[in-house]
Amino acid sequence: MNLIGQAIAWIFSGDTGRLAPIPVALFEHLLYTFSAVLVAALIAVPVGWLIGHTGKGRDFAVAVSGAARAIPSFGLLILLVLLFGVLRTFEAALITFVLLAIPSILAGAYTGFEAIDRKVIDAARSMGMTEWQILWRVEVPLGLSLLVAGIRSATLQVVATVTIAAYVNLGGLGQYILAGIPLRRFDIVLGGAILVAALALVLDGVFALLQRASVPHGVRVAQSEHRPSPKRSAAARTAATARA
Repeated sequence: MNLIGQAIAWIFSGDTGRLAPIPVALFEHLLYTFSAVLVAALIAVPVGWLIGHTGKGRDFAVAVSGAARAIPSFGLLILLVLLFGVLRTFEAALITFVLLAIPSILAGAYTGFEAIDRKVIDAARSMGMTEWQILWRVEVPLGLSLLVAGIRSATLQVVATVTIAAYVNLGGLGQYILAGIPLRRFDIVLGGAILVAALALVLDGVFALLQRASVPHGVRVAQSEHRPSPKRSAAARTAATARA
């Protein structure tokens, strides 16, 4: 049996030895992921909306986001564990993952507003809407799709990075990878990697559906009306070729 087959067999066998059962490790992995993304969203979304609505502070946000992306997550986690102490490893890990998630969510929040046609905003103001009404009735609904895209990107980054939580005894799916290496149980190592990859694919699919659902119905209808049909596109290409 090849290594991939052995890894899949190990996953379905449920024989994790002294390690946590796979459902428990999966729950821990999701807990760390969604906790970090939620905290990051509470910080980044209001700031991103403020930047997108006022048009001020974008350069500063881009600079901060770039600096945050450059920080190595594993090194930051070890540093925070040393600073906080071994009794606060969860807080250290959470801060690490939150800093990883903020840039993508922040970018999704303000680019969602920037992508809105300024004529729509001007029309809302001409109708007598207040800035607060423009924010919640116009900008937030129209910019929601790109915000969900930012949250989607952040979630995928965090769910992959949460594997390092096992280095500070926080569990998660990374514990199988970490425990399998010294034992030379490469089926367990690959099995842990497969579980992380499968979880990322599932979450990506869920967020893809959410992103599609977050597009306002009127926008979807307008996009479908302006999208050329295959027959029309073929006819246009034929006509262009004939003119050439």
